[in-house]
Amino acid sequence: MQNLTDDQILQELEKRFRQSKKSVQKLKKLTNELTEVNKKLEESEAMKSHFISNITNEIVNPFAAILGLSKNILESEGEDWDKIISMVQLIHSEAFNLDFQLKNIFAAAKIEAGEWAPEITNVDINQLIKNVIESFRYEAEKKQINIKYSFDIYPGVQKSFYFPTDPEKLNIILTNLISNAIKFSYEKADIIVKAFLKNESLVLSVTDFGAGVSEENKKVIFNRFKKADTGINIINRGHGLGLSINKAIIDMLNGNIDLQSKPEEKTVFSITIPPGEVIDEIEGFASDGNEFMFNDNDDDKEVF
Repeated sequence: MQNLTDDQILQELEKRFRQSKKSVQKLKKLTNELTEVNKKLEESEAMKSHFISNITNEIVNPFAAILGLSKNILESEGEDWDKIISMVQLIHSEAFNLDFQLKNIFAAAKIEAGEWAPEITNVDINQLIKNVIESFRYEAEKKQINIKYSFDIYPGVQKSFYFPTDPEKLNIILTNLISNAIKFSYEKADIIVKAFLKNESLVLSVTDFGAGVSEENKKVIFNRFKKADTGINIINRGHGLGLSINKAIIDMLNGNIDLQSKPEEKTVFSITIPPGEVIDEIEGFASDGNEFMFNDNDDDKEVF
């Protein structure tokens, strides 16, 4: 057995000490990482539980309201028509919001499962936007909000413009943006919707004049399980799904979304979507994802 000198022993001890120190540092780093992961998992579980509670309320409450109002109409003697019309309007409002929430929930489920690939066709952009705006007419009227729409694709093109994209997904994107604009606008304010082309991409912007979005809330506004502003969302309906779904769909379409906001002044959401590739040629053009238009007499029709 070889005898070690004192220097060799010291060198060996120093080497083992350094190795031990590195191991302790690695273990400490790993422990910190595991602690952080565990913390995030706990936060995620808490947010998901809160999220499930929110969407349960927003499904159950409209159903209860619709059933109650319907029962009142059935039991009425048909004499107070003003009261009946008022209840019918409330039923429409509750059903509209319920339909809106369910579409977002189903969209989120498809995105989460990875089962929602783009289906590109030639979309009548002008008609699609008009259809979405019209669907919110009653909701806007309740707050006396005026939705102004500017369609500026090409000079002279004021009616139909066909752009290759997914009509169902574009419909959901615009629906979420206009819904949020109505929720967070002040009463009797304007909402401005614009559509135009930029470098061959379609640009849609929605501007509202209301509460706005703070710098802090901008960091979480696209998070699926967080609400940007607890105080506002207690007053207004919505469980925070819309913008996260928009972000996921826009990424799916290789586009981007931009947010510009000044609290208590205005908020502008702008989405930019490049033209998609139409794989299967279809005769006719989708206007809103649920129907096809076959009007060959439209003199102002432009195909991208």
